[in-house]
Amino acid sequence: MLIDSHVNLHASAFAEDRAEVIARARQAGVARMLTICDRLSNFPTVQAIAEAEPDIWCTVGVHPHEAKDYQDLQPEALVDLARGERVVAIGETGLDYHYDLSPREQQRAVFATHIAAAQACGLPLVVHTREADADMGELLEAAYRKQPFKLLMHCYTSRPELARRAAALGAWFSVSGIATFKAAEDVRKVIADMPFDRIIVETDCPYLAPVPMRGRRNEPAYLPHVLASLADIRGWSLVEAETRTTDAFFHLFDKALRP
Repeated sequence: MLIDSHVNLHASAFAEDRAEVIARARQAGVARMLTICDRLSNFPTVQAIAEAEPDIWCTVGVHPHEAKDYQDLQPEALVDLARGERVVAIGETGLDYHYDLSPREQQRAVFATHIAAAQACGLPLVVHTREADADMGELLEAAYRKQPFKLLMHCYTSRPELARRAAALGAWFSVSGIATFKAAEDVRKVIADMPFDRIIVETDCPYLAPVPMRGRRNEPAYLPHVLASLADIRGWSLVEAETRTTDAFFHLFDKALRP
């Protein structure tokens, strides 16, 4: 079973052919997908996609780019929305100091709100981190000391030190099409050292199309290219990579019932 752990099916890039995109994913062997919420105003659409498709789950959360618009967000609001049957995680949330589309202090405040929601409801936290290694490590460790929670370092491209700090907290890691990029040798070195039983795969579509599809709109149907890259990096067969990533997905997202 192939599972795309991070798709953005509500994105405008899929507005004209979402049904066809989903059909192509199934034809490519992608049996399950997790579609991601980036801001609460989009959550009704994200949830509706998951509720309409038996092989799609969803998350609820606010991307760090959007944090400036959610300064009054409380953990209880996220916990309440997460009660939906198809909602299996909190996020995508985190810190992005590359674009700084929201002030850093506001990003940290909204991230803390999401951590508190994950701690309260027991669902895993989907974490976005870019060029924020020191703050990310400190925030995760401080919160985890107060109350442990499950977390996923999504599309991980940060430095080895943050990966080690997150792994010490029991974090899972997801591998994206970036692993196939020629210039991503540093990313591949980190992937080679990730905990073998806590790695899953994603496309992050419509972004980050893997080689040989790079430059195109990304789709879940391209996930086999990501899996093949992971298998090569870890020295696994394709069957072993598929089995390991599927098992890791269901151990992390345990609200998503395994068929």
